[in-house]
Parts: sequence; structure tokens; C-alpha cells
Amino acid sequence: MSRSAIAASALTLCLLAACTSRPPEPTPPAQPVTPGSDRYSQEHDTAPDKRPDVSLIPQPEPRPEPRSRYGNHSPYTVFGETYHVMESAEGYVAEGIASWYGTKFHGHRTSSGEPYDMYQFTAAHRYLPLPTFARVTSLENGKSVIVRINDRGPFHPDREIDLSWAAASKLGIEQAGTGRVRVEVITPENNRPQQASATRAGGSNQPAMRAAASSPPPPAELYLQIGAFQQSATAQQLVNRLLGEFSWPVAIRPGNIQGNPTYRVWVGPFATENAREQAHGQLNGAGYGEAMRVMP
Repeated sequence: MSRSAIAASALTLCLLAACTSRPPEPTPPAQPVTPGSDRYSQEHDTAPDKRPDVSLIPQPEPRPEPRSRYGNHSPYTVFGETYHVMESAEGYVAEGIASWYGTKFHGHRTSSGEPYDMYQFTAAHRYLPLPTFARVTSLENGKSVIVRINDRGPFHPDREIDLSWAAASKLGIEQAGTGRVRVEVITPENNRPQQASATRAGGSNQPAMRAAASSPPPPAELYLQIGAFQQSATAQQLVNRLLGEFSWPVAIRPGNIQGNPTYRVWVGPFATENAREQAHGQLNGAGYGEAMRVMP
């Protein structure tokens, strides 16, 4: 073949290659997924190697914010369990187990679409609207921190809230991994203790309940126990039903009876005995049986 024929053939191949090649497709943005999926490069979660002084990290200042565009769809299902996002966070007070998450999720999207920053005071909750501000107080040492809840979780039926590493470190529960806490929602317009009345979606008034407070609640708080179960998953199913029908705070209180783990479902607290009696009647009328009147 002549030199000119070879050159012409090479030019034709180059032109064909140019016509058939395309620029690479852009990489789609990462989508929020359930923690523990293959999206994360780490198999196990850990605390950061670099540990700043958390006492120097500013706590978030509660302020009015619109609901996040993402993360507030209700109901939603994770690991086969269905959860209902509360219509309002006002007046929510609950006690339970707090856990924390760190380096495995750092920089990835939260359920609200914001990147997770383990060095900020944030948290995840299954039911509270995103975002919500809350005061979390350790029931073991009295330490407290204000967090901005912007994520969903923890999807363990015996846990109340999942804290950022910084918040867990602030409360002194990082080393243990979990700790008993009280979660009190802070109403941004008024940070002081106040009385709040909740209203159901159907419009009927609910009993008044103590709103978020800046200090631990008085010892004589009034609750209703709806049930006690040996399986945490059974207790969680009852919690989901109650949150779907009522706007009262509902929490699981782990305990131990004769060496066996027990998961009690409590509704409240209520500000007055009259308020608790009204709730008792409504629960009975809704088919939940004779609720037990209890105090911590």
C-alpha cells in the first residue's frame, strides 16, 4: 500500500473514532441512604483521630426555621419498620438511650440533605420534624448540650436519639457508646419553660403538657404507661401507632424485671393530674385499654 493510501486510511479511522466517542457522563450526586449501606467506605464507625476541645465548639442557637425539603416525608419505612414524623415538635420531652455516630458518616448527606459534620452539635431522631432544636441532658452526670436535629435515626427500637460525635463527647458518653438522656425540644420563639397545648390533626384539643425546659424537670412528673414488653420491637410498634394517632410525647423506657429486660411504653409528661386523666380517657376510648398511671 502506498504511503498516501496509508495516511488516508489512518485519517478515516481517526474521524470515525471522533464521531463515535462521547464525553464521559457526569457523576450523579450522592443520594441519602440508610446508614450501613455499601455507600460508606468504612465498615465500622469510629471516633475521629483528631479530637478538638468540644468545650470550644459553639452550641447552635435555636431559631425559627422552615421544615427541610427532605427528610420529613411521613410515613417512611426503614428496615421493614414504618415511622411517622410528628406534625409538631412543641412540648416534646422524652427519656431514653442515646447513641452516637462519627467518622463513617462524616461528610455524607443527612436525611435533610445537609452534610453530616461530626464536629458540630447535631443529632438524628426518628419522629421529630427536621430541623428541630433540642436540649439533651445526661441522666447519669447532669451534663447537657443543645443540638440541631437534622437527620433520621437511630433505627434501633431501644434508643431515643443518635448524637454527633461532638455532642456525645460533650455529654461524656463517647467512651461508653451509649447513655441515658432526656431530650427536651426547644421552641425557638421562647427558650424558657412554658405550658403548651397540643392539637390533633382532627382539631380536638389535647391535654396541656410541659414544654421544653432549660433545667431538669421536677421529680413528680405525670405519665401513663400503655404497655410493657419483653421485646423492644414490639414496644416500638406500639410507639409508632401512638405517634401516628396522637401528638403527645411517647418514649420507650428500658428496664429490668427479675433479670429479664423489659421495655415500657410511656406517654407524657402531663402538666396536671386533670390533663393526665383526659389523656387516660382518650386512650381508653381509642382501644388502648386501661393505661397505668405512673411517675418516674
